[in-house]
Amino acid sequence: MSNSTPAVRIALAQFNATVGDLAGNARRIVDCAREAHAGGAALLVAPELALTGYPPEDLLLRPAFMQACARELAALATALAAFDGLTVVVGHPHQFEGQGDQRTRSHAVVQRFNAASVLAGGQVQATYCKRELPNYQVFDERRYFVSGRDAGQGAVVFTAGGRRIGLLICEDAWFDEPAQAARAAGAEVLCVINASPFHLDKSGERESRMVQRVQATGLPLLYAHLVGGQDEVVFDGASFALDAQGQVAARGGCFTEHLVWVDWHADGRMTGEVQPVPELEAQAWAALVTGVRDYIGKNGFPGAIIGLSGGVDSALVLAIAVDALGADRVRTVMMPSPYTASISWIDARDMAERVGVRYDEISILPMFEAFKGALAAEFAGRPEDATEENIQARIRGTLLMALSNKFGSIVLTTGNKSEMATGYCTLYGDMAGGFAVIKDVAKTLVYRLCEWKNRQPTRRADGTVGPVIPERIITRPPSAELRPDQTDQDSLPPYEVLDAILARYMEEDQSIDQIVAAGYAAADVERVTRLIKINEYKRRQSPVGIRITHRAFGRDWRYPITSKFRA
Repeated sequence: MSNSTPAVRIALAQFNATVGDLAGNARRIVDCAREAHAGGAALLVAPELALTGYPPEDLLLRPAFMQACARELAALATALAAFDGLTVVVGHPHQFEGQGDQRTRSHAVVQRFNAASVLAGGQVQATYCKRELPNYQVFDERRYFVSGRDAGQGAVVFTAGGRRIGLLICEDAWFDEPAQAARAAGAEVLCVINASPFHLDKSGERESRMVQRVQATGLPLLYAHLVGGQDEVVFDGASFALDAQGQVAARGGCFTEHLVWVDWHADGRMTGEVQPVPELEAQAWAALVTGVRDYIGKNGFPGAIIGLSGGVDSALVLAIAVDALGADRVRTVMMPSPYTASISWIDARDMAERVGVRYDEISILPMFEAFKGALAAEFAGRPEDATEENIQARIRGTLLMALSNKFGSIVLTTGNKSEMATGYCTLYGDMAGGFAVIKDVAKTLVYRLCEWKNRQPTRRADGTVGPVIPERIITRPPSAELRPDQTDQDSLPPYEVLDAILARYMEEDQSIDQIVAAGYAAADVERVTRLIKINEYKRRQSPVGIRITHRAFGRDWRYPITSKFRA
């Protein structure tokens, strides 16, 4: 390759696809192509399953969906012909002609592939089928796809800007063989399209694994990644390019839509803007904001309703919701009980005023007394216990859902991961709602996020810049305030202990004996792990929520409700 050869400009399309919106996603790809063409790019790379959004799940099982995908891909190829000299890589589901999904009641012959096509000159020039299909954590690709090996397909290497580019799809690049096959077929660079769900510090993990691939092949690498929220999962973008030495030559921003520009020079160098990787709390905050914004926006809800208690969990959810939606689309309701402390009222009002949201108060006392009166004969001679506490929570859930029904806004629940793990939550009470914002945020991280948010320069509703969460909400002992002088630690171990045990048992799959051997009191370990197991039935009935750790209660936690296994 001569040094006089001009650099090849490449654009990595980091955009927010919506599952099932084939025409809308295609329009977004065309918009990206227009921008890439105007910027002098020879190659535009869109993410994995960009045409359908990721993951399309059981939509893939519908023949009509697959047929619509094929039509939309052909139409997209035609539309992209307007951008002369631009080659576009697009991810999509694929069935080879004549190999439809043949199904009967007794068996199915599934011939769907997770594919990437090379579009140029108004035509589909080549199609590559993913070879390595992940089936762990949130991934369930073997339910829907078969490996490209089963189609007898080898590497796909195409030419753009006079350079030879080898295609890989996400998991392919985590293994040696697909990349080596592309290199053997003449690839000068590896081009990896991805839809890799976010968890904390995932971007560093991705980059380190791709460095291994570069070192094994000696080839530079392009990595185009999806951004946005889809039900429980979020995608962080941060698309990047690695040079042949494994150094980051370009990196896009996290949780933002844009083209990431990469210049591939004749001497093999790659250059581009390198955005920094945010600190952990900033990653978590952006993920939660993205999840709320896209769940509410893509599903067409006009806004959100939050039960504001004066406690730290609802304060965090409110701050996230305002950042995601704007204050005018968020409503808060304080529902005091006979046990609500006066400082809870004061702090809830203060927080609502700081962020500028609508704030209302509805006392639950008359309804609580009515419930107790109706049940007095049944409960005669029995002391008050968790039953009366749960009645209060369920009254609040009923009020919030009534407001949701009447005005159309979705109820955002405020339970955190520590509470969901141990069952410190009430079915049809504080669990009632449409979206669980901090379902995967442990209580210790709740505090860290609140403190992080208060350190950020934030303009408040009165025009001043300062903390949006009142300090007392963060520093006072947490309490459900459902009985006199109640605190969370009456019923649970200290959150530092609880969250550490939770992480080891639930996220890292350590046994009870291993956790005890690590220095935790056997009584605490037995108690916490028992609570995790016996409260599975509650979690099955909870709303979906945003996944930010590598293992969340949801699609990557599938434990039986009925089980006698202890360890």
